[in-house]
Amino acid sequence: MRAVVVYCHPVEGSFCSSLRDAALRGLRSAGHDVTLLDIASDNFNPVMSQEEWRRYSQPDIHIPTDVERYVDAIRDAEIAVFVYPSWWSSVPAQLKGWMERVLVPGVGFHMTDRNKLRPGLRNLKHVVVITTFGSPRLYVRLMNDNGSRLFHRSLRSASPRLVRNHRLVHYKMDKSTPESRVDFQQRIEKKLARL
Repeated sequence: MRAVVVYCHPVEGSFCSSLRDAALRGLRSAGHDVTLLDIASDNFNPVMSQEEWRRYSQPDIHIPTDVERYVDAIRDAEIAVFVYPSWWSSVPAQLKGWMERVLVPGVGFHMTDRNKLRPGLRNLKHVVVITTFGSPRLYVRLMNDNGSRLFHRSLRSASPRLVRNHRLVHYKMDKSTPESRVDFQQRIEKKLARL
């Protein structure tokens, strides 16, 4: 299958980069065709311009040049993997802006003549979220995991109904141990190798 790993962390060498690498190893060991989109190292601009906003609801699809390769990758993806740290109970701003600029009408979804939302990512079979929290699971549950909700609810509307959602989370990063981090990396690699 065609897999896209969308990775967002500003510092190479962070724990998140090891999670990205575990995901890549798992997907490749399963024989998937893998594309990595490292939006932080690409210096992806998350801000939608005035011109993009004006064209957002127009019937003609307009994809800015700096967004084209991301659109091409996600349109073809059968597996979409998102790797990021959870900050303020959500995704980093650069990743949120990536979704807003890449998954525009005509790409992430289509509107019918009756103003009904229809999926745009018709090839998608799996959406995988890999993230970390400094907080414990109970706190996250009380505050909500808005990042996972963004992908598993909002992105689901852009996908066929049979898309499978997978969520891999390492809680209490502030108190994690080398063993807990290695266990989590191995869990990611094994899970993605089975997709």
